[in-house]
Amino acid sequence: MGLRVGVFGAGGRMGAEVCRAVHDDRELTLVAAVDPHHAGLDLRQVTGCDLDLQVSHGPDVFLATDTDVVVDFTHLDAARQNLIWLAEHGVHAVVGTTGFDESDYERFGEAFATSNCLIAPNFAIGAILMMRFSEMAAPYFETAEIIELHHDAKADAPSGTAMLTAQRMAEASAEWGDDPTVTQVVDGARGGAGPAGIHMHAVRLRGLVAHQEVLLGTKGQTLTIRHDSYDRTSFMPGVVLAVKQVPERPGLTIGLEAVLGL
Repeated sequence: MGLRVGVFGAGGRMGAEVCRAVHDDRELTLVAAVDPHHAGLDLRQVTGCDLDLQVSHGPDVFLATDTDVVVDFTHLDAARQNLIWLAEHGVHAVVGTTGFDESDYERFGEAFATSNCLIAPNFAIGAILMMRFSEMAAPYFETAEIIELHHDAKADAPSGTAMLTAQRMAEASAEWGDDPTVTQVVDGARGGAGPAGIHMHAVRLRGLVAHQEVLLGTKGQTLTIRHDSYDRTSFMPGVVLAVKQVPERPGLTIGLEAVLGL
């Protein structure tokens, strides 16, 4: 049977996609789905798969079904509670919810003592490579800006992926040019200054899924590194990989790159 998997937020678009991905993998078995806003829903209605499973209201179903790993794609406040519950009950967690701060990571690191947790701002393997390429390029350029574009239901800005990209670039190089702007005709026109002062711009539009462009410039040349997720299926190989790996990674792991060796 392999790993027994549960899903928080199963009634949402990402949760339903995770249910499909788990169901389609021979090494995983979907045994429970939780979403208080869709309790009682037949998963066949939202996944289109032959899943004889109903969405439950609360997490006790994970204990009743001996769930090994739970995937969370909910929202920030719910995820904070969900992760502490999973840690207290010794269940492994894979998390795609974004917006956590350093105090959250510290709390989760302390809480996951008998089970493990992997939190990734982005599960698209191409996006992980984009971050790595940006980190590699950083020492060779003096200026850089990050533009991230997401669907209009995303609550946090900049995205977790953009923040992590800027952080990794800042750690790779401390030499960045100053912003030459003297006057902003419209407040915020230059975006927000992230790690090392790297400017970040967040776009929210209907029709988008998840996209990011890293622009780097030096004398006489520029480099553009871009990744596009056109469909939520792009995240599923990374999610499935994380589910299979998290039981072997003690405590808290941040980022899918740890699993990929990047």
